[in-house]
Amino acid sequence: MDRPAPLETLLGVPRLLSTERSLEEGLAATTDAAMLLLPCDHASLRTFDDERRFLLSSARSGLGQGHRPSSFRRGEGVVGIVADTGRAALVADARTDPRFVARPDAGFEVRSLIAVPLFAAGNVVGVLSVSHTGADVFGARDRDLAQLLANCTAPAIETARLARLAVTDELTRAFNYRYHHSRLAEEVGRARRYGDAFSVLMMDLDHFKLVNDRYGHQVGDEVLRGFVERVRDEVREPDVVIRRGGEEFALLMPATGEKEAAQVAERIRAHVAATPIATSEGDVPLTVSIGVATWVANESGSELEGRADEALYRAKAAGRDRVETALR
Repeated sequence: MDRPAPLETLLGVPRLLSTERSLEEGLAATTDAAMLLLPCDHASLRTFDDERRFLLSSARSGLGQGHRPSSFRRGEGVVGIVADTGRAALVADARTDPRFVARPDAGFEVRSLIAVPLFAAGNVVGVLSVSHTGADVFGARDRDLAQLLANCTAPAIETARLARLAVTDELTRAFNYRYHHSRLAEEVGRARRYGDAFSVLMMDLDHFKLVNDRYGHQVGDEVLRGFVERVRDEVREPDVVIRRGGEEFALLMPATGEKEAAQVAERIRAHVAATPIATSEGDVPLTVSIGVATWVANESGSELEGRADEALYRAKAAGRDRVETALR
């Protein structure tokens, strides 16, 4: 594959990121650019969690797309060491480098590896890594190009990350209730203008107080995070998961009619009920009640939300662990 000139790629990415883009788009643009810039077959960008203990995979390009992304503790493996020290790393052969920590479920082999830090306000906020299945693929020039790419993209990514944090629930990484109102109004406006379908799910964890009473609030927090992960397993990228507060959540589903929304709700309910959530104190069983409502002409966002809430209350009253569809 003919690669564009490095300068062309490096100049192009900041121009691309200077337009209004989501955090996900900015991260993906960076890993895509790394694939163009360097002789790699995989590129990953990891950013710190809120407590700066773990590096979570935020975007990937190249090999391994069908496999669950791996995370690293700070100081763990090449990526974790780069995050901890703020110094780039060049690995000629991962098989013989003691810093390398293999992830057998990655779906591809890593022999050559470059990992470089992303800095914002003097602090490491993430790590960009590129790899190849062959040994001795990269040189010092490749490492320097990767660092230049990271330097070019870090300011825009950090700006988008901070904007996201302002509307994100710190515990679960779902959107928070502040975001809920603006996004609900936006989606109702879009449905009204273009005649698109739009559905809302209201979800409430059943008997969650008993989880906190039995296991403690730390485990309860782990259960809330696990629930959000279960929801994300069953929905599309455009769907928006929101924590309303406590153990109550909403799911906004653009371009989704009543039948499809009810099917998704049932998948979420079944997924949650089928397998207990793994926590530091062992597996915790959980069920969820869900109310489904689909927008009808001239309905306001609050009216749509109210109908979804009424359906949720009916699900709870009917015995919990069930899905109810709103009355029109």
